[in-house]
Amino acid sequence: MADGQRTPRYDAAEACRALAAADPKLGALIERAGPYTLMLKSQHSPFDALLEAIVSQQLHGKAAMAILHKLLKLFGEIHPTPELLLLQPDDAMRAAGLSKNKMLALQDLARKTLDGTVPSLAAIRRLSDDEIVTRLCAVRGIGAWTVQMMLMFRLGRPDVLPLTDYGVRKGFALTFSRLPKSKPFDASMLADMKVMARRGERWRPWRSVAAWYMWRACDLAGKPFVPPPVA
Repeated sequence: MADGQRTPRYDAAEACRALAAADPKLGALIERAGPYTLMLKSQHSPFDALLEAIVSQQLHGKAAMAILHKLLKLFGEIHPTPELLLLQPDDAMRAAGLSKNKMLALQDLARKTLDGTVPSLAAIRRLSDDEIVTRLCAVRGIGAWTVQMMLMFRLGRPDVLPLTDYGVRKGFALTFSRLPKSKPFDASMLADMKVMARRGERWRPWRSVAAWYMWRACDLAGKPFVPPPVA
């Protein structure tokens, strides 16, 4: 197991049994794909996790890590506190490779952490999924998808269905739609999000597990499953 990774606290086997009973088509996918092996990432504070998410936006892995490393070097190669981030000159942050929009987003994140909008790690554990989405989406540059990835991959919440995620929409279409076999998959074949939401009601309270199997459906269709960037 990689350093800092953990298994979710919920019972994955129970979740898979419940999903298969509620939705036989999903059950067939679960049987074909095999055990649920989602691993949670390190338990960073919401501030640290969102800092990394903002830096990584619209960048591939190596480029994002390079800029994050340059940014953290400004603070002795550790995550800064919100107070220290706000004291950092704009020129130094731009020299680390941050765009103006990302710099403004990080500064807004720091301010909203200091005013309590962005909760501490201890406090966020007491909040509902909807409360977390509402509070973290108040930060400039943070959308629902980023928060949903945090809920699934850092907080281990079991009932998250990221309807806008390309892989989840594709996996849903591959599993539940009648697609033309002679035509390569393209964006026009992605599942309708309203249809997904309706079917997803039968997956409660295990929609995170169902979403993970939608990614696996993409893998089984011939393209290796690449986990999404984690908030």
